[in-house]
Amino acid sequence: MPTLTAIYNDQAILRQRQDRPKLKLSDFNMLRTLGTGSFGRVHLVQSRVNARYYAIKVLKKSEVVRLKQIEHTNNEKHILETVAHPFLVNMWGTFQDAINLYMVMDYVVGGELFSILRRSKRFPDHVAKFYAAEVILAIEYLHSKNVIYRDLKPENLLLDSQGHIKITDFGFAKHVPDITWTLCGTPDYLAPEIIQSKGYGKAVDWWSLGVLVFEMLAGYPPFYDDDHLKLYEKILAGRVKYPQYFIPNSKDLLKRLLTADLTKRYGNLKDGSEDIKRHPWFHGVDFNRVLARHIRPPYVPTVRGDGDASHFDRYPETDEQYGDDTSADPFRHLFPDF
Repeated sequence: MPTLTAIYNDQAILRQRQDRPKLKLSDFNMLRTLGTGSFGRVHLVQSRVNARYYAIKVLKKSEVVRLKQIEHTNNEKHILETVAHPFLVNMWGTFQDAINLYMVMDYVVGGELFSILRRSKRFPDHVAKFYAAEVILAIEYLHSKNVIYRDLKPENLLLDSQGHIKITDFGFAKHVPDITWTLCGTPDYLAPEIIQSKGYGKAVDWWSLGVLVFEMLAGYPPFYDDDHLKLYEKILAGRVKYPQYFIPNSKDLLKRLLTADLTKRYGNLKDGSEDIKRHPWFHGVDFNRVLARHIRPPYVPTVRGDGDASHFDRYPETDEQYGDDTSADPFRHLFPDF
């Protein structure tokens, strides 16, 4: 039987992207803000070339430098250029001006899985299983390229118009053939080896899959604490209180993912992600059909057209000056490939 990645031809999409002309700001009409972060915003835009909608991530260079995120930002660009998968957000190009960096991405119209989880309080098993299966295939694909994602959480899982997952925000992703030491990620989702400043590898993504599945089933993450130090103590102690309504199979899978012992953590053993996919919790799930997007999603967003932004919060719009190429640009040399 062919491998899952062989069934999905990412090379055709990568070639199609490379053959496109270099994008520029004047190719797009800026519409509204979809999200804000510590050093930039994401805007909904419409192409003046093909009339399609995209999301443009705009990062202010001075803030990226001030917050020491130069390496993460360059990593994000380089990784997104080399990946294409049904459950990852595609990047179509980048450019820069004197003030900002721009990344042109797929616009994923259905909003964050986080919003649906909050509305539902928690997901029944079959719903959590559907999203977990799509996430596993995306993480497996990234790992096949020696990329660790490092920021799995419901806020970074977007839903397309049909209700399938698209993983977004590769700000913490990194090409790691063996091990790395950087402390980064979202506190609730950090694996013990990251907190202990040990060298770590791909297994951290399987730990965070365990946290994600728990959060989907319970409505809150397993080690939740407002105090980060107490949170880290709980993660290192590894004691998880499973709600009574968890079925035995889900509890068993979570115990095998949320283990600090790397010689026992599923995803990190000799059969890799196959151990997770073959676990009884996934009994009856055909991962080839999942990859082909032939499984009907449990929730299909109501969408009034390709440019509908009703699934995203409203943000106050600013009068940012985009496209400034006249000011001094002291940071261009730090982002040579944008």
